[in-house]
Amino acid sequence: MMKSVAIEQVAPYEEPNERLVLREKIAAYVELTKPRITLLITLIAAAGFCLGAKPPFDYLKFIHTLIGIALLCSGVATLNQYIERDLDRLMRRTVARPLPSGKLMPKQAFIFGIALTLLAEAYLVLFVNPLTALLGLTVVVGYVLCYTLLKTKTSLSTAIGALPGAMPPLMGWTGATNQINLEAWVLFAILFLWQFPHFLAIAWMYREDYARAGIKMLPVVEPEGYITGQQIIAYTLLLIPVSLLPVALGISGTIYFYGALLLGAAFLWSSVHAALSITRQSAKRLLLVSVLYLPALFILMVINR
Repeated sequence: MMKSVAIEQVAPYEEPNERLVLREKIAAYVELTKPRITLLITLIAAAGFCLGAKPPFDYLKFIHTLIGIALLCSGVATLNQYIERDLDRLMRRTVARPLPSGKLMPKQAFIFGIALTLLAEAYLVLFVNPLTALLGLTVVVGYVLCYTLLKTKTSLSTAIGALPGAMPPLMGWTGATNQINLEAWVLFAILFLWQFPHFLAIAWMYREDYARAGIKMLPVVEPEGYITGQQIIAYTLLLIPVSLLPVALGISGTIYFYGALLLGAAFLWSSVHAALSITRQSAKRLLLVSVLYLPALFILMVINR
């Protein structure tokens, strides 16, 4: 009799536990979308839209463009984790992700990623324009089907992945203008070049993890770090003059010019320091500088347009 009473007293607490499980599931789905990266990409796309937009500013088209790009980024991030779920189990930095940790089943992530990607493409076609949707499709093919699958095959995957990775400002621009011109390609080039010192810093920090998973990042195939350091400096040097082209093309003004020079000098100093004494600490510092550099550059470009 006492046991049955105890069971009746415990039963009401099952519902909060079920709610907790539901919250954990929702959190796991959100984690699949890589919210911080999605936010950064959406902000860069927003800058591309603002730089391409002509008066009067179309706020509704602006919102639609950002929603579509955020959905696409979330879908691509999810599909990337679905494909790499076995590799993620081998790396300390990714072992706690939803799939290797068992928070979600692979089938759930696959369906979620496909749904987000298809929704994003349909949304861009219906509410933005087909050109932006087409660029979104190149992101899916380039990142999910090419870059992700080549990471265990060649260190050139970084360069291949940088192509779809540079699409956000271009997609923002086409969202506003429905065309691709020289100014749009300059925005693309800025993000393309920025990715190399940024991702090489990450690759150096986690080279043991990547080696354990068989991912052929440059610091894995060349552990001495000489070529890694050279490429970090080379791409940063290329980035600085390219980052000044918006002034020559009339996208932005004099304030941006001097701001871009200062930001570029700080980025170059950090790159040289990392290349000359390439350690986890110097790579971490370069990573931080790169993360601060990119939004600062585009915000300044928009403010001084």
